[in-house]
Amino acid sequence: MSNFQIPYGREYIPIQLPAHLHADTIAPHEASAAPDPLLAVNQALDAPVGGRSLADFAGVKTAAIAINDKTRPVPHKHLLPPLLQRLEALGLPPAAIMLIIATGTHPPMPPEEFPTVLPAEIIERYPVLCHNAEDQASLVNLGETARSTPIWVNRHFAQADLRIVIGNIEPHQFQGFSGGVKSAAIGLGGRETVNRNHALMTDPDSKLGEYACNPARQDVEEIGRRIGIHFALNAVLNDRKEIVHMVAGEPSAVMEAGIPSARKICQVQVAGLYDLVIASPGGHPKDINIYQAQKALAHASLITRPGGELIIVAACPEGIGSRSCEAWLEGVTSFEAVFEKFKREGFRVGPHKAYQIARDASRAQVQLVSEMPPETVKKILLSPAASLDAALTRALARLPAGVRVGVMTRANVTIPVPASDNL
Repeated sequence: MSNFQIPYGREYIPIQLPAHLHADTIAPHEASAAPDPLLAVNQALDAPVGGRSLADFAGVKTAAIAINDKTRPVPHKHLLPPLLQRLEALGLPPAAIMLIIATGTHPPMPPEEFPTVLPAEIIERYPVLCHNAEDQASLVNLGETARSTPIWVNRHFAQADLRIVIGNIEPHQFQGFSGGVKSAAIGLGGRETVNRNHALMTDPDSKLGEYACNPARQDVEEIGRRIGIHFALNAVLNDRKEIVHMVAGEPSAVMEAGIPSARKICQVQVAGLYDLVIASPGGHPKDINIYQAQKALAHASLITRPGGELIIVAACPEGIGSRSCEAWLEGVTSFEAVFEKFKREGFRVGPHKAYQIARDASRAQVQLVSEMPPETVKKILLSPAASLDAALTRALARLPAGVRVGVMTRANVTIPVPASDNL
């Protein structure tokens, strides 16, 4: 028997595969954590890349830091204290250093949820607010990009003297990689900005693992330049969400320095397509809702043969995670209907998740193991499974003997490269 532990929420689901099945684990490569994460952060701040140091901003009166929301496993408890200490050393009082939770078009986090992303001592010492992409009065317009994306950004961030982003550099299904200016360009953007930028995901070059020639990502870079983001502090994590590598400095230089480290960990070559893929986004917070867990489906579909079986294991305690997506799916009963409605109405953030799910799920037989009610799973046009064992039994019953099985334990941060793509 082949034994696996599949991340699910804050726990793991054990599974045993019959011995006659050929099963491969497709997961990020093992990478040792930095022995002292705070030391790693300080060393990155001591040796910034791109010729830009925090010391260059001595004398500024205000600073704003874009931090990621609860859907991202950013180790703020390690990244923020050294950064904040250095900002205070520049002469900035705590009241002049604002932390802005970058939710993008996700629902704003109420203050009672702030401790899920920030240590209590930071909340008590510094002003913290949450971005709201729908609050037009809180946004400022900076024109538009060469790709016609209107640039609406959080006013508090744009008007600060020193503008900083922190986050992780990791694979992203259509931006290529997260990190750098994205935390503010998208995380602190208005809905119109996010909507237009994300519409670029339909370009064939807007794909997982592509950065330099990725139109969606390069649009984000232009937004960041127009905002005038001065400094980035980014972490590269291993599959246990531990800091492996830290980079600080000028944002584009941070991406150039950090992407090779992230790729070394996350890019995995596979021998070919699989008849059955079992994929988890990686547990909490990557499977907090289907809006986030969908990325596991996108990545797993890349190595599932057409017509094959795909089992997504994602707790999704917050359900779909997008009211606009849920409303858009009312009365939609097939993948073909999704494609037709999406084409007819045009791109919109929220409903774009329904399109992404339909795009990938239409290529295979997809079951979802989750906490969501079966009727909610059916609403997103996936097949609900009562358990992972039940899903596996059903999938194997539809497959011939001798199938190849792939198990993706951290699908959201895995770049699977089939052998045919390596030629």
